[in-house]
Amino acid sequence: MSDLIHMRAALALAARGLGSTWPNPSVGCVIVRGGIAVARGRTGLRGRPHAETQALAVAGDSARGATAYVSLEPCSHHGATPPCADALIAAGIARVVVAAGDPDPRVNGAGLARLRAAGISVEHGLLADEAEETLAGFFTRIKLGRPLVTLKLATTLDGRIATHSGESQWITGPAARRATQALRARHDAVMVGAGTALADDPALTCRLPGAASRPVVRIVADSRLSLPLTSQLVASSHHAPTWVLYHTNTPAGPAPAPGEQAPSRAQLLSQAGARCIAVPPGPDGIDLPAAMQALGTRGLTRILVEGGARLAAALLRADLVDRIVWVHAPALLGADATPAVQALHLDSLAKMARFKPISAPLVLGDDVMTEFVR
Repeated sequence: MSDLIHMRAALALAARGLGSTWPNPSVGCVIVRGGIAVARGRTGLRGRPHAETQALAVAGDSARGATAYVSLEPCSHHGATPPCADALIAAGIARVVVAAGDPDPRVNGAGLARLRAAGISVEHGLLADEAEETLAGFFTRIKLGRPLVTLKLATTLDGRIATHSGESQWITGPAARRATQALRARHDAVMVGAGTALADDPALTCRLPGAASRPVVRIVADSRLSLPLTSQLVASSHHAPTWVLYHTNTPAGPAPAPGEQAPSRAQLLSQAGARCIAVPPGPDGIDLPAAMQALGTRGLTRILVEGGARLAAALLRADLVDRIVWVHAPALLGADATPAVQALHLDSLAKMARFKPISAPLVLGDDVMTEFVR
């Protein structure tokens, strides 16, 4: 029973770091001696320092002969920091309880083997399913080369996101909008399509107390670089990063002075502070699988997609949606309103993307939030 209690504490620490540790996973570590927790640690901002080294620094001499509960297998390779497995050995830890193994080819069992070779008692698999839920984004990037993609839909009961005239603010109430802010805080990045960026001029920042220390990356899928330099996303990009996904067939930009070459739209946006990422063209403007691979290469592990209907449909058609968070308001807009997802062109039910609920519906004021996984 005590092992479960201490591992749950380690998992709670790991969950607190979601959205702040990429490209590294968020890991929790609890060091226990004589049945008492003497130190706790979790992965620091941008992935450094690691949870184990944080906890060992707090524990000091109390680590000798103690048990370490870690949500992810300690690393065994030299990167920006020495291996955590070596740090546990050097500190005199007698027993290590690990929830989930690390599929990173640089680790993948080598951390556990190094601990055992040093005479440390190692147990693996305690609360593994719970740990893997927190680590899902990291695991997706390691195994598939791309971030975990969560599609957030805020709709009426009939799946509409705006009136036929385009009015959309606000379908859901204040409690649901606060929940969306919390979702942003648990993701590395929030993504919208160019249509949403142009129509709404959103800030896409996380406006929760304490979240300013870890600004979410704002991503716009904008195949032709139509995002205005005066938009909130570009204007604030020196404070909160803005990444623009585009392909090279873009407008040239303003007319040049005589004898000068016109700057490209990518150059103009980059000069304003945005980061422009070129990907191949695809059927929906940009090649979305290639775009997600590019984001994974840059270290992102968890992306929250907030709109719009065209981007949602394109991601579903490309089989890139891993999870859906659906917030529905108790209201109806009718068939002439804007749907949450544009046409998927399915000719049989067998081709539907199917999801299953992973949580009980959460009542948020008058609205209800449900989470689904593929």
